[in-house]
This record gives sequence, structure tokens and C-alpha cells, in this order.
Amino acid sequence: MPAARPHIEPRRVPTADSVVVKEIYLSLQGESSHAGLLCAFIRLTGCHLRCTYCDSEFAFHGGNRRKNADIVTEILALNTPAVEVTGGEPLLQPGVYPLMESLLDAGLKVLLETSGAIDVRLVPPAVHKIVDMKTPSSGECDRNDYRNLVSMNANDELKLVIGSREDYEWSRALITEHKLGSKPYSVLCSTIFDKLHPRELAEWIIEDRLPVRFQLQMHKYLWDPNARGV
Repeated sequence: MPAARPHIEPRRVPTADSVVVKEIYLSLQGESSHAGLLCAFIRLTGCHLRCTYCDSEFAFHGGNRRKNADIVTEILALNTPAVEVTGGEPLLQPGVYPLMESLLDAGLKVLLETSGAIDVRLVPPAVHKIVDMKTPSSGECDRNDYRNLVSMNANDELKLVIGSREDYEWSRALITEHKLGSKPYSVLCSTIFDKLHPRELAEWIIEDRLPVRFQLQMHKYLWDPNARGV
């Protein structure tokens, strides 16, 4: 594995009452164990990674700063029991922690989509964290913060996005070395859309009896893979 670069430490500021939002929309959850369920999405602006397969580059810049209270009001008006906070990389914004707490206080099931590059230890335990540990073809594998492997709890899911046999073998080694099959959280494996046929990944998992959940990015099959707000 490449030597890790210095990590960005998570920063929670309880008084932070706003975040920069790129978009808010209602759709179906496209992946994770919550796939297929109605879900609101809050996409925050900004990311320090530049993954080769990124499908949300439009979220690197722009957006509007909004009060957390106003965001919660808008989400409740969408009349859905679940909301996902995503990006970009949402944990770059200190105000995201109070936002997630406010969403939980409002009675919502809260999901967080985050890279594996920032330790999730400060995220409220009730949040369902989906941690995208970067594989070699992302170009950002050396950004992974392996503290996440012990910071995650039974609510959470570790995601591995695989675009090649090298990515698969790296993922298999990670699962074996860290005994991820015995962790309280699930491990999800999916392919980079249009880079590796899902059947190939499925066959590798079956051959190795890998203790993971195979998944597809369902939203990319339902709608244009490059579409926004889905």
C-alpha cells in the first residue's frame, strides 16, 4: 500500500450553525443497505480529493451558505423519513456535525456518505456512516485514514469501489489484513461504472468467498449516470 499522506483531522465546532450547500433534492437511495428507499439528499460543497472516477466534480465549488435550521425545515417539507448528507466531502465543514445532530433531533434517519480520508470518530453514533475507502485506481489511495476501520460502529458500512483486478486484490488484502469480515459493520463492494463489468466482480467475490455485500449503483442504471439531482 502507498505511504499515507498527512490526514486532515476532523473538526467539530458546536456553535457552527451553517454549511455551504450545492443542492438539496429528493430521490431513491441508489446504494448501500438502504438502496431503493425514498431519501432526501443534502450535497455539500467542497472536496480535498480528486478521484479519477469522481461523479460529483460539480460539487467542488459554488453553492450557497445556508443556516442549518433552514436546511432541516426544507428536508422535513420533503416528507421522507431518511436523509443523506453527501458531497464533495461533507466532513470538511465543521457545521456538518451540528447539522447531522439537528436532523437526528427532528426524527430523521440520517446517512452520511464520506470518503475514507477523514476519521469519522466525531460523527454522531446514530448516523449511518457510509465510508468510501479509496482503492488504487482512484489515485487517492494514500489519503485513506485507517483509523476509520476502528471508528465505525454497527450502524455503518465500508464501501470499496473497484475498477480493476488490482483494485479487487487490494480490497481483498485489506479485508484479510484487518479482519473486516468480523467487524460489526458491513463491507460493500461495487464497480466503477463503465470500467468493470459487475459480473466480473461478482464472480471474483464468489470464487474467493469474500465476506462482503455486492452492490450496484442503482441510480446510474435508472437515470443518466452523469445526471444531477438523482
